[in-house]
Amino acid sequence: MNTTLLAFVILYLVGTMGIGIYAGTRIKSTTDFAIAGRSLPLAMVITTTFATWFGAETVMGIPAKFVQGGLNAVVEDPFGASMCLVLVGAFFATRLYKMSLLTIGDFYRHRFGEGVEIFCSIAIILSYLGWVAAQITALGLVFTVLSGGAIAPAVGMTIGTVLVLIYVLIGGMLAVAWTDFIQMIVLVVGLSLIAVMAGHQAGGADKVLDMAHANDWFRILPAEHTAKSWAFFIGTAVTMMLGSIPQQDVFQRVMSAKDSRTARNGAMIGGFSYLAFAFVPMFIVASSLIIMPTETRELLANDPQKVLPTLILTKMPLIAQIFFFGALVSAIKSTSSATLLAPSTSFVENILKNIRPGMSDRQVLLSLRITILVFTALVLTYAIMMQGTAIYDLVSSAYQVTLVGAFVPLTFGLYWRRATTQGALLSIVGGIGVWAAFLLNGAWGEAFPGQLAGLLAALAGMVLGSLLPQLIPDHRAREAHMA
Repeated sequence: MNTTLLAFVILYLVGTMGIGIYAGTRIKSTTDFAIAGRSLPLAMVITTTFATWFGAETVMGIPAKFVQGGLNAVVEDPFGASMCLVLVGAFFATRLYKMSLLTIGDFYRHRFGEGVEIFCSIAIILSYLGWVAAQITALGLVFTVLSGGAIAPAVGMTIGTVLVLIYVLIGGMLAVAWTDFIQMIVLVVGLSLIAVMAGHQAGGADKVLDMAHANDWFRILPAEHTAKSWAFFIGTAVTMMLGSIPQQDVFQRVMSAKDSRTARNGAMIGGFSYLAFAFVPMFIVASSLIIMPTETRELLANDPQKVLPTLILTKMPLIAQIFFFGALVSAIKSTSSATLLAPSTSFVENILKNIRPGMSDRQVLLSLRITILVFTALVLTYAIMMQGTAIYDLVSSAYQVTLVGAFVPLTFGLYWRRATTQGALLSIVGGIGVWAAFLLNGAWGEAFPGQLAGLLAALAGMVLGSLLPQLIPDHRAREAHMA
């Protein structure tokens, strides 16, 4: 057991928790708690949107996928995930910011009514199970690795989750933004230092890049140019690129900006920054195949998520270990804090307030904190039950439901005046229904990506559901006139 390193990680967790608690002293209303009082400057919007995606899967999941299948294996994340933030900034941030909404579910209510609001909010909330579980799983892995196995994964998950939960309960989005700002600085500095050391130990960055070229890791397009391979490629790419757009954590970060221009620029810069920096962990893990080839291949075959921690603990000096685990914990905490807050906010604002209308702001704030506590307990239980599932797989499966159920109503609601409530409902039912059918029928899912089939069904449902009721009365009127 590395006592010094473990003590540092615990001290760092407690320190950031203290910053979050201090931020909580500024919370005066639900708006402060949910969207930081719409007060964040550009620098904090960039770091907090960057932190939206830079989590456990970016540090441990994506690199393992990359060295096993190249860029083609990580199309969904980081490429799709980063472009999600860019698209949010370019096409959604300004329009949504000007509406002064508290949650993304509020848009569905204003545009299509309470039914669509509730359906879409449920889809959004459910999508967070896998995402939050991935962060909690990584927290457990950190404590297990640092303690040499003395701390069981489930115990590590619980310890880490409680430390994150405390400052989220007290400080809400304001605490998340403050801690994200500090944690992203630690993350960038720490991983950059590790990358320089890893490149040096591998004999130079050029050797790592030459190995990547030799293994064809830079190929991103499908190897076979068939309709089926392209369909799965597109289905993979759009899952997080489009499915993450109607997400409460993304929405909260954008809406926390001090003005619409900051919201737009912060999301776009954060997205491009995430894409660029996601290559750093990939480079480090690729370097490990040169630094410790035998151990890396064994870990890739049995437990690929441990490649990077093993490299750091066995081949790097103590200062590098401190920076790495500080960066890793920063990545996990920044993502898990937001993903605990977001679904809880959606539940209270878009479901509970429909069940109990007329709640005071104080009651809403209390309900938010109770919901965060309950949701955290549920997702911790889920994460413990799902032990053994790859972190990358937990994340990548999370956003299919919002892709097929919430993306089309949001986009058409903003950009198509003829979109109606009937169209939105048919889009949700058709999208989720077709996607579920592909999940249940293995042969269908092997022939065509279910999430892409669901998206196409959602598009058809929106257009047909919106246009047909508008065309039928005109047709009847013409018949009556001709009679």
